[in-house]
Amino acid sequence: MVWCTLFTTFLCTLLLPLLLFLVAVKLWEMYIITGRDHSCKSPLPPGTMGLPFLGETLHMVLQRRKFLQKKREKYGYIYKTHLFGSPTVRVMGAENVRQILLAEHRLVTVKWPVSVRTILGSDTLSNVHGTQHRNKRKTIMKAFSHEALEQYIPVVQDEVRRAIERWLLGGSCVLVYLETKRLMFRIAMRVLLGFEAEQISRDEHELVEAFEEMIKNLFSLPIDVPFSGLYRGLRARNFIHAKIEENIKTKLQHADDDDRNPKDALQLLIDSSRRNEERFTMQELKESATELLFGGHETTASTATSLVMFLALHLDALRNVREELREKQLLGTRSEDKPLTMRILEQLKYSGCVIKETLRMNSPVPGGFRVALKTFELNGYQIPKGWNVIYSICDTHDVADVFPDKEEFLPERFMARAAEESLRFNYIPFGGGPRRCVGKEFAKVLLKIFLVELTTKCNWTLLNGPPIMKTGPTVYPVDNLPTKFSSYFDNEPIHT
Repeated sequence: MVWCTLFTTFLCTLLLPLLLFLVAVKLWEMYIITGRDHSCKSPLPPGTMGLPFLGETLHMVLQRRKFLQKKREKYGYIYKTHLFGSPTVRVMGAENVRQILLAEHRLVTVKWPVSVRTILGSDTLSNVHGTQHRNKRKTIMKAFSHEALEQYIPVVQDEVRRAIERWLLGGSCVLVYLETKRLMFRIAMRVLLGFEAEQISRDEHELVEAFEEMIKNLFSLPIDVPFSGLYRGLRARNFIHAKIEENIKTKLQHADDDDRNPKDALQLLIDSSRRNEERFTMQELKESATELLFGGHETTASTATSLVMFLALHLDALRNVREELREKQLLGTRSEDKPLTMRILEQLKYSGCVIKETLRMNSPVPGGFRVALKTFELNGYQIPKGWNVIYSICDTHDVADVFPDKEEFLPERFMARAAEESLRFNYIPFGGGPRRCVGKEFAKVLLKIFLVELTTKCNWTLLNGPPIMKTGPTVYPVDNLPTKFSSYFDNEPIHT
């Protein structure tokens, strides 16, 4: 009798939960199989869908790049998974990505995870479609015209110089990633949102903390309960929105006597709203401003940090940058206060190649999200209607055959103009198609100014050597890249 009781207890405590789990897994597999479109003869891509209901989201969030590399090695350039509550196909390789990017509004359309749409807003440029997307993009593009970029240069140069002065006075250790985020945040607030320097200084600490909290929880499980990632992200976003709303109200009060030309991106959105019959609501303006702040600060901070890292590790490239700057009379005793212009920046070809190579090896954004509007075939596999599609930027760069010696930092590979056509869709740090990054030219100008000021004013050494890089949501060094900076003199050798 005792043995019978023990056996029953064993069944209830161990075998029954195991049996229920196996049943749940089987039902999960059946659910995934039924997701296949049987009118299409092509099979689903290879891959696994992870745990019931949770899918592989937790694995991806915790392991990030390691998770993606394992998947690519096992399943190839197209594979299925289950992320952020939806069955998903991940795509890489120039030809596969080309078909996705050029199929916008025909086979696929943009669809970011629920947490991203909830925090950033559903009416932002990255989430709207059709005519609304085209009109909003056209308006924002005015803020990144050649004329507008020319007007931004003095503000950017001033902020970069002030930051580098702090780094040189920072003593034995500067955490570069944290400092570049602070720098790029200030630049984005001034140039894109039109905040005055005094406004930023007053609220900078709180704003940066709130923005960090929002970004940290941007890709989270879509569960809005106290202390969840989404809950914390929304609280941080609401604080940012409150500060932006104050700025918008100030702009609206002075709209008639504000004749700046060109204007910041947020002011252009406000002006466009006032001219159109269908005006933007205050919420739409706040969401658009927050999106601009994310796009104009987080990604450039990631790339600026990678620039510091790669040039510290590849002194031949640093010497070449300085030689180019010396030829353009930007490096030397008489160049200290020489203002930069668009014409001068466009002449810095090798410096531009250094930025391109940095973006190839450490693209700040790992990929983009789409959803299948209808079932279609891609390289022999079916992509069912309603499934999410992620095109991978970092994986596409990694597998591109047009880049010999992929693991080497070789800016010279971008010097040949003949290579431009072969790079199409093999090199996509700014995405592609009708949703190509609207701030691409602004980012290039900002990064060139950063590179010029950094290399003409500083020598530096990485205190921990090459860092481990992670993604969340942009690429960053886990140790924040502790670095020692010292002043650079024209005749002084490069310190290593």
